[in-house]
Amino acid sequence: MNKGLKTALATIALAQFLKIPIKQLETGRWDWRLFFETGGMPSSHSAGVSSLATFIALERGVRTIDFALAALFGLIVMYDAQGVRRQAGELALRLNELAEEVKKLEDDPKQDVYKKRQQQLRARLGHQPIEVVGGALLGMATGAILHWACRRRREPFKW
Repeated sequence: MNKGLKTALATIALAQFLKIPIKQLETGRWDWRLFFETGGMPSSHSAGVSSLATFIALERGVRTIDFALAALFGLIVMYDAQGVRRQAGELALRLNELAEEVKKLEDDPKQDVYKKRQQQLRARLGHQPIEVVGGALLGMATGAILHWACRRRREPFKW
């Protein structure tokens, strides 16, 4: 596996892990399931693609086709993470609320099923712009640090 890919995958894992203590600061409780869910701060999508683009820029240069592809791919992924996916999640939440309102009108005692589903959908929303920026900054930092670590050793970086 190449160093750029390892850098991106390690950064994605780091971003997913960081969601746990960040959410703990907000809510006061640890939720290890966040490691496997999308959405939240920082965006692992943004972190992964920006670490790859940063690593490539430092390794090969910004004038290469490699960097151009990584940067364009990264921009599309980040736009999608905060745009299209966010809108789809908002729509899903609204549909869920409507279904809950219909059940309340019917006086159905199984209303709690809809509340649980709504909570699950919230966890799968796309990202707020600040989460995308946070992920991108994390990715640029890890891409630069891992590139520096590879250069400093003067030998291939061993994981």
